[in-house]
Amino acid sequence: MAEKDQATLPGTEPDLLTLPTLEKHLWAAADKLRGSIDSADYKNYIFGLLFLKRANDRFEEETEEVAEELGIPVETARDDRDLHEEFWIPERARWDHIKAQETDVGAALNKALAAVEDENDPIADRVLTTVDFNDKERLPDSLLSDLVSHFSKHRYRNEDLEDPDIFGRAYEYLIREFADDAGKKGGEFYTPREVVRLIVKCVNPEPGHRVYDPCCGSGGMLIYSAEHIRESGGDMTDISLYGQEKNLNTWAIGQMNVLLHELYDAKIEKGDTITDPKRVTKHDELEVFDRVIANPMWNQKEWNKDWVEDNEPYNRFPYGLPPSNRGDWAWIQLMIASLNETGKAGVVMDNGVLFRSRSEKKIRKPILEDDLIEAVIALPENLFYNTSSPGCILILNKDKPEERESKVQFIYAEDQTLRESGVQVFEELSNQNQLTDEGVEYLADTFQTGREEDHHSRLVELEEIEENDWNLNVPRYVDTTEPEEPIDVSAKLEELDRLAERRRKTDDELQQYMEELEYR
Repeated sequence: MAEKDQATLPGTEPDLLTLPTLEKHLWAAADKLRGSIDSADYKNYIFGLLFLKRANDRFEEETEEVAEELGIPVETARDDRDLHEEFWIPERARWDHIKAQETDVGAALNKALAAVEDENDPIADRVLTTVDFNDKERLPDSLLSDLVSHFSKHRYRNEDLEDPDIFGRAYEYLIREFADDAGKKGGEFYTPREVVRLIVKCVNPEPGHRVYDPCCGSGGMLIYSAEHIRESGGDMTDISLYGQEKNLNTWAIGQMNVLLHELYDAKIEKGDTITDPKRVTKHDELEVFDRVIANPMWNQKEWNKDWVEDNEPYNRFPYGLPPSNRGDWAWIQLMIASLNETGKAGVVMDNGVLFRSRSEKKIRKPILEDDLIEAVIALPENLFYNTSSPGCILILNKDKPEERESKVQFIYAEDQTLRESGVQVFEELSNQNQLTDEGVEYLADTFQTGREEDHHSRLVELEEIEENDWNLNVPRYVDTTEPEEPIDVSAKLEELDRLAERRRKTDDELQQYMEELEYR
């Protein structure tokens, strides 16, 4: 197991690691686990090893930089905790120590991961110890040794990467691939990146904003909010990121994700946001944010309605409570309650929230009357891993611009190609559909500019929505019917003339046959 990292072989110049090479390398690591553990669990082990190797390589890179800057021996820089601004890697967690293990490799990995957590609390608190490597029935020493050797083939220092961003992008690639591999279970922790980009572009976070995701999964919406700032010419650190996630393993994935994107100030809490909200002030008041974005579980069963009725301390559900077996409007209200006075939110939901009646309509109606819904975007079907249903995006705004007051923009994005503009909204892949880059940009621009377009987008007054009994189903407001093919009247008349002439000839021939047979 003591093989050298490929990028450090003496007498050779290290090749820069490209994104495709890194992705292929990481997926090959997952292949080694096939047959040993369930595909839905691959991610927990691969992410732990990946994070540990990356942290080790960055630690060594920082050690050499500090030693050169201060003119001190590398060994001195390595062992001085105060000289390291990022992660501190204790001796028992260093990669050379792990590679040297020939027996009880799983126990050594558990101790290494625990040591990294202990030395980097609170940043890495319980991030790495959510899985147990010391399970020799499923993870024998030979398999773990093979995995460690595999991860040793490349160095993960920034200087070895074609672009430092590729590490975060490769991590997202793994999350996406694991979601695809896990099928229906994948939707529990991953929202397709194209949908994330569309929501973030619509709510448009700005430098200095506080952004919150109350059910953040693997953290994609928070991370892309920071990337959106950079794409607009700012710095990814010019935004404050907050999240909460109930599932411990998924929380760990999200925490590793933000750390690998070097968003060290992001704060992702553990726990059920409905029964145990963590983002509260020291005066026990609910924190509010400039932007709130989320993809909650659709039609959530057992969303703790009984607990809310008896215990809700922050008045997050003033419009009423949805059925106990369908928590969609609870999540929407929770997001509204988490917005400041000028805040905006984007949420992905099942289409049923747009038109279901009874208690859900009783919630939808006053939210519309309070002019909190700015747009409804009807998405194509089969975009998500855990359902083939089309879904929709609601854009909520506590401070609508004057020209949009008392109006809702309805955007229909279920056509693969828009009829008026010719824009391809989505493409059909082998397993599911995927929004195109062109589609994401066009849909976001349609919303941002308030563009109205036949068969695609319309701004509708609240009076018309009231006339439709507060139903928000997009086809009620945007003409989605397929146009009838135009009829060429002249051509049809000519065809009728030809048919009439053919019939006349047939009648003449029939009459001739009858006469020859002397039939009267």
